Amino acid sequence: MSSTIWSVDEHLEDILAAVKPLEPIELQLPDAQGCVLVEDVVVEIALPPFDNSSMDGYAVRVSDVEGATEKFPAVLTVIGDVAAGAAGLLGDQRVGPGEAARIMTGAPLPAGAEAVIPVEWTDGGTGEGPATSMRSHSDAPEGARGEVRVHRPVEARAHVRDRGSDVRPGDLALRAGSVVGPPQIGLLAAIGRSTVKVRPRPRVVVISTGSELVQPGEELTGGQIYDSNSFALTAAARDAGAIAYRVGAVTDDAQTLRATIEDQLIRADIVVTTGGVSVGAYDVVKEALSSVGDEDEPGSGVDFRKLAMQPGKPQGFGSIGPEHTPLLALPGNPVSSYVSFELFVRPAIRTLMGLPDVNRPTARATLVCDKALSSPDGRRQFLRGTYDAEAGTVTPVGGSGSHLIAALAQADALIVLPEDVTSAEPGTDTEVILIR
Repeated sequence: MSSTIWSVDEHLEDILAAVKPLEPIELQLPDAQGCVLVEDVVVEIALPPFDNSSMDGYAVRVSDVEGATEKFPAVLTVIGDVAAGAAGLLGDQRVGPGEAARIMTGAPLPAGAEAVIPVEWTDGGTGEGPATSMRSHSDAPEGARGEVRVHRPVEARAHVRDRGSDVRPGDLALRAGSVVGPPQIGLLAAIGRSTVKVRPRPRVVVISTGSELVQPGEELTGGQIYDSNSFALTAAARDAGAIAYRVGAVTDDAQTLRATIEDQLIRADIVVTTGGVSVGAYDVVKEALSSVGDEDEPGSGVDFRKLAMQPGKPQGFGSIGPEHTPLLALPGNPVSSYVSFELFVRPAIRTLMGLPDVNRPTARATLVCDKALSSPDGRRQFLRGTYDAEAGTVTPVGGSGSHLIAALAQADALIVLPEDVTSAEPGTDTEVILIR
């Protein structure tokens, strides 16, 4: 372990300098969800690709329904149906003077028509009062023909979605650096793209260590606790945008841990361990990885450090294996491991993804508490809190103990007390890191 005391910023800078964005690949749309685009996507077709109706109703000429009322309706001859996806039902026939075509939502506006009359503004071809819905094709008088009475006038292009009103050929659909989410996938599909070039989601392997750890659902015996860290950190990795794999707790045996990590490298872009990095006699991660930098693998190795922070003083960082896969070794206390993940692992994951902004958002807030908060001199402390954006305040939750996971579950922010602050009075202006 290095004898130097590292600052939080120095440790993060060292990590981000070593972690590089993953190489881009071409993926099918369903597989690209959550990935980051590496190129601008330019539209090649108009969207919508043709003028179409936004209503079920009748395609008409504006002059034919001018002045129409329910008492004095405009009576038009229905020449046929236009259904969505069936533009050829009318053939070459145009909507001429005194004529209308039944049209369904999304169907192309037929030649000659200038607007669409909603069916509710007509009698629906029944010869009775205002219609509430379009009659089915089989129930309509003489199929789709006959007469329709229109009770209201309409302006040109009313209820018509114009060709290219969403995007036009040559428009920029999505910019490089955008995260591909459900709306982006919908847009890509709508403009005809079946694949897209992205940086893949990083694969993160989370390994917890400790012979005292038992998997949830099993029975505890003397001296045992449930393994919560691997579950929390795997979920946090997914929340950051990664594909995460959780490995069950490894016992306090250096050879077993080393073998487990090496087995996992085939599916890892980054490895995260939790526990075993302090100065105890059974700190297995440090024992297993301190000499991992083999001579035939230049550039590899894991450095174990002390950081000027609370919680999370012991940390490890380096690389392992022939591909020099980044490895971050976090403390074992639940709050320490989670805070460390937010400060160091999440930015590393976001860097692998190729995102420009890798850190959680921050804000300034007024401290609301009953008494002053103490903080160790020379350490940057991260306390759990609840942030009220509207009031601009933050309230501490629980104490400073690194084992208080219940308080962490209630928190949505980390209160940052700088290294030179030993006491923060109520009303102090503080920095908060927003973790939800």
